[in-house]
Amino acid sequence: MIGFVVVSHSEPLAHAAVELAMQMIHGDAPPVRVAAGADGGFGTDAVAIAAAIDELADADGVLVLTDLGSAVLSSELALELRESTQPVRISGGPFVEGATAGIVRAATGGTLDEVAAEAAGALAAKQPHGEDGAPAPADVSAPAVPADAAPSSAPASDDGDVIEREVTLLNPLGLHSRPASLVVKAASGHHPAPTLTDLTNGHGPAAANSLISLLALGAEGGHTLAVRAEEEGAAAAVDALVALIGGGFGESG
Repeated sequence: MIGFVVVSHSEPLAHAAVELAMQMIHGDAPPVRVAAGADGGFGTDAVAIAAAIDELADADGVLVLTDLGSAVLSSELALELRESTQPVRISGGPFVEGATAGIVRAATGGTLDEVAAEAAGALAAKQPHGEDGAPAPADVSAPAVPADAAPSSAPASDDGDVIEREVTLLNPLGLHSRPASLVVKAASGHHPAPTLTDLTNGHGPAAANSLISLLALGAEGGHTLAVRAEEEGAAAAVDALVALIGGGFGESG
């Protein structure tokens, strides 16, 4: 599994970012080390970062997450000081969003390349979903969906090893971070990754093993999603995702 070193000028900030990311993990979490603060104060320490990387010598690779520019400089120096030989990347992605996206992807068995790409693109989920790219009004909320409504799903479209079904999002808040992380977990292990397309707003397809791609759909309660998977095990993968989404993620009651 890929490990992480979280480098911040502020130790409380680093631990808070890790705690947020861990809230999205369902199952085994990847190893994470924090290298934050300098001499008990504000700053970063290349020696401490190198030591944190060396603690993850048994990981398949390490992604270093940084907050400010000088944290990057300290991390680059740490690569020269470390004694371990596992592959290490320094992420250029956003600190909090990148930590959450990367750690969730690593928990599902992502490679270092996949985890680094997920962290680097983590701001995609914060792009506005309104018409013409305009931010949605602040008072817009997801349409209410009756708690006892049955999942709406279309018959499976079976084209060889390609399976596609439609299902309605029942939970009023839609595909926000917690349910999206459940989708990522459910989609792990199927290759290629299943995809979700929001047929209501026209966004997608999004890889079901990518938290950021799922959040970027902007899928709200009441929207209809197309769930698609290919190759061996496609039917089982689609059925599992349709059951999860159609069940409301435990939020519709």
